[in-house]
Parts: sequence; structure tokens; C-alpha cells
Amino acid sequence: MFYLSRIEHTLRLPPHLLSLRLEDAVRGELEKLFLDKVIANLGLCISVHSIQSIKDALSYLMMVEFTLIMFRPFVGEIIVAKLKESTANGLRLSLEFFDDIYVPVHLLPVPSHSVPDPGKRDRVVWIWKFPDSDEELVIDGIDQFQMADKIPIHSVNFPPIPIEQPEDSKPFAPMVVTGSIHFDGLVPVSWWVDAEDKDEEPKDP
Repeated sequence: MFYLSRIEHTLRLPPHLLSLRLEDAVRGELEKLFLDKVIANLGLCISVHSIQSIKDALSYLMMVEFTLIMFRPFVGEIIVAKLKESTANGLRLSLEFFDDIYVPVHLLPVPSHSVPDPGKRDRVVWIWKFPDSDEELVIDGIDQFQMADKIPIHSVNFPPIPIEQPEDSKPFAPMVVTGSIHFDGLVPVSWWVDAEDKDEEPKDP
């Protein structure tokens, strides 16, 4: 999920920062450029980990080699995320620092169906019906999910930045993660907790 990426970048250091210690000034500018931003094919920058070298430091332009801490889930990796919203198209999940994780309808547990959410306009509640049973389990907002991209077509995508975007369209997401809970064990964590609690309930003598 997290990894280190070494990068070389030509950095312009503003004159008013030249009075600072060089490494501190460079780190501050790198954080402005990269922190909390998505770099195509690399992922979301979480932090500047270290600075390896600063070349041509006598001018305003300098070549900097540095290492970033990046977030990018790998195909097949299992992560834990929290439900952010539920729509007719599926689920949107969040890691708090990253919100563009989606589980489309065809990757929900089978069989699943949705009902309108009475408390939220244009939102639904997804319900999974146990096979060969009348029991139903609701996917609601208090759940956390274990989810995994285990199928080759499920991957981390970096959509091209649109030249123009309609006013009523949703905000552009520079990195989109698609996950699945259509496997044994990859369901809301609370479902298994509830099941364990029921198993531990004392039985009447």
C-alpha cells in the first residue's frame, strides 16, 4: 500500500528562501509541490521521506534527488476501508486520507440488491442475502470492509485530466482504485464480529 519512490526534479528556489538552511528550504518547496497530490503512475504523495542530493545549489534552479512516501494499493492486496456512500452504481469507500475507492455492483456479494435509503436523497442501501437462507445482511455506514483487487482487470487507474469538465459533474479523481468484496471473507468486518458474538452467547441449560 505504501512504498518509497526516488525522483529527480529541477526545482526553482524563490530568493526569499535563500536565507534558510538549504535542505530545509528545499524540503518546504518539495512539500508544496508534491504533498497530498497524485503523481501519474506512482500514486498519492504522503510525505517527503528524504533528500539524497542537491546539485547546482549556487543558482535559483537546482537538480534535487529525493524520496517520497507514496500510497498506491497493489493488485491483490487486501486493505481495510470505511463506507463513504452507497449508490445504485455500488459502494464508495474511504481511507480518510483517500476517498476514491469503488466497489461496482458486479463485485458485490452475490446475490445482492438495493433499497432506497430513506435518510439520504439519491442514495441506496445494499443488502446481501445469504445463499440457501432467509438471512440478510445490510451494508451500512458503520461498517469497515476488507476488500481486495484479486482479478487482473481490477487495478489502480490514473484517468487523463479532462480539458473541460461540465459544471454538474463530480470532481475529477486523478487516481481511482477498484476493489471487490465478491469473495469469501471479503465483507464488512462487523458481520463476522456479530456472528462471533452470537456463537459466544450462553445457551440455556
